[in-house]
Amino acid sequence: QVQLVESGGGLVQPGASLKLSCAASSNHFSVGIRGWYRQAPGKQRELVAVEVSGGGINYAASVKGRFTMSRDIAKNTAYLQMNSLKPEDTAVYYCKALHRRSGTDYWGQGTQVTVSS
Repeated sequence: QVQLVESGGGLVQPGASLKLSCAASSNHFSVGIRGWYRQAPGKQRELVAVEVSGGGINYAASVKGRFTMSRDIAKNTAYLQMNSLKPEDTAVYYCKALHRRSGTDYWGQGTQVTVSS
């Protein structure tokens, strides 16, 4: 059973920064954390940042230049550094991972990010 534990969300003012973490229960060779998604109230879940072939990261246009995804392979933990936060960034943020052997995607439980003055 793959578990993804997210943390780091909270309530911040516009312009502030937050860093989210997503820790996988299995090692990197079994489970690869692929990306971050978010879902705002009344909206569909959308991609924020995703690893692409070759190891690069693609970002949604709305966060490009403000958000940075990184990973610590040894800890099998992914991070999402979010700078210059805006009210429209308010959402529940989820990480997604791939179980390599089965090809199954797994999701974290989500962490709430609220940007408000």
